[in-house]
Amino acid sequence: MEIYGDSKSGNCLKVKWTADYLGRPYRWIELDVLKGESRTPQFLAINPAGQVPTVVLPGGQPLAQSNAIILHLAEGSDLIPDAAYDRARMLEWMFWEQYSHEPYVAVARFQVRYLGKDPADLDPKLVERGQAALQRLEDGLVASPFLVGERLSLADVALVAYTRMAGEGGFRLADYPRVQAWIGRVEPALGIA
Repeated sequence: MEIYGDSKSGNCLKVKWTADYLGRPYRWIELDVLKGESRTPQFLAINPAGQVPTVVLPGGQPLAQSNAIILHLAEGSDLIPDAAYDRARMLEWMFWEQYSHEPYVAVARFQVRYLGKDPADLDPKLVERGQAALQRLEDGLVASPFLVGERLSLADVALVAYTRMAGEGGFRLADYPRVQAWIGRVEPALGIA
């Protein structure tokens, strides 16, 4: 399997972490999106959307979108709960991550870390929605150590990717103690630091 990714991207890292956790062999192909390396004719032939992560599976089939990739890789593993309701809750968190978390937390991080914006100059709506996303995570961790009960699942993999880097976007993780403790559980479970 080949994984095309940019190591600066949480979306790419969650694919790497899932493959590592599952012991799936792969070849990492680093693309710097800031240099336009995901827009070359060669890459666009693999993924016409020009986005990373993209994997090329052993049979030659390309697959894009981080959460679709990690779901495919983890099929039949302990990262996907056995109970139908718990699987649905895992997917609920994963869909929420791409719609209500990543567009705010990751975008703020990108603007501060890679575009050099001062956190005070970020769009107030972006900051407000990022804080709301972090508070939603905080509230979601009241009853259990992981997002879907007592075990690590793909919901945790999907959401830890940008949450652990939220401080780079000007968010104060100290304001979310349950989130901080959860990061402290998820990172070692995935073998990341």
